[in-house]
Amino acid sequence: MSLIQIPKSQCSENCLPGYRKAPGSEIHSCCYDCVLCSEGEISNMTDSENCIKCAHNEWPNEKKDLCVPKMEEFLSYNDAVAIAFTSISILFCLLTVTVSGIFVSYKNTPIVKANNWSLSLILLVSIMMSFLCVFLFFGRPLDITCILRQTVFGVAFSLAVSSVLAKTIMIFVAFKAIKPGSVWRKCLGIKLSGSVVLLGSSVQVIIIIFWLSISPPFQELDMHSYQGKIIIQCNEGSVIAFYCVLGYLGLLAAVSFIIAFLARTLPDSFNEAKYITFSMLVFCSVWIAMIPAYLSTKGKNMVAVEIFAILASSAGLLGCIFIPKCYIIIFRPENNSKTQLFCSRNNNL
Repeated sequence: MSLIQIPKSQCSENCLPGYRKAPGSEIHSCCYDCVLCSEGEISNMTDSENCIKCAHNEWPNEKKDLCVPKMEEFLSYNDAVAIAFTSISILFCLLTVTVSGIFVSYKNTPIVKANNWSLSLILLVSIMMSFLCVFLFFGRPLDITCILRQTVFGVAFSLAVSSVLAKTIMIFVAFKAIKPGSVWRKCLGIKLSGSVVLLGSSVQVIIIIFWLSISPPFQELDMHSYQGKIIIQCNEGSVIAFYCVLGYLGLLAAVSFIIAFLARTLPDSFNEAKYITFSMLVFCSVWIAMIPAYLSTKGKNMVAVEIFAILASSAGLLGCIFIPKCYIIIFRPENNSKTQLFCSRNNNL
């Protein structure tokens, strides 16, 4: 006796989880198509009529039959990029400490005195602060770290560039005061360099205080830029204030570059105008190139771009201004004498 097969009352196969039923024929109601659930939706049962939208912090798995937590993205300490930046930062911090030690040990020598010992020390401390501030950019962003990132960065760099500007002005004034009866001699008697550093960094501090009072940086969860990811990042709060901080740094660097460029023909033995000119050129080039790259990236790539700019510009200041001096102090001690300095000056005049 043969078995009788009961016919199915449908003309389509069952829709598996991850799909929903969609009408396939206007004549036969039993006919339908299986349609894959849309992005951000799942179906967890067979022949589902509708798909279910996942929560804002969840995303469908590959089969679209289960909502799973979205991946969180930020520049963690375990990332390869973070490890590389950490190593570079530590290396340059040790190099800055070494340079500081050399300048302290040889502070009574002519080459250190000619380059303003106190300003050099302030500049070295601010450069070290710049290298250390990159550690605030690693790890999961919080409101407090978002505030500290830009605050420490802005103050450290304004102090560094103000010190460079003070060095440049002192070079210009010192050579103007050489002529007998020059009115510039009066400027050498006052604390001109300290006033320039104090004024230059104070303006930046005022800008930052105004920024923090009206719209400070805060933690932001970006759930829409990438599918299946939550980008944890810092929102700058007031974008205008953020660019005011960068713009003011650019103004200080530009003024220092112009003055140093004008003083570049002065005797190299007594000033570092040529080195300052090159260092400011490197500094400005790095930050001008950084802005479009910063605006065109998101998430941890944006953070990596800013860290690179901080490290590159700080290394430029350290390398261009201090390494040539350390080379002479350590490897050419015969050039670190008053006789050599005066001879070189007479040859350049």
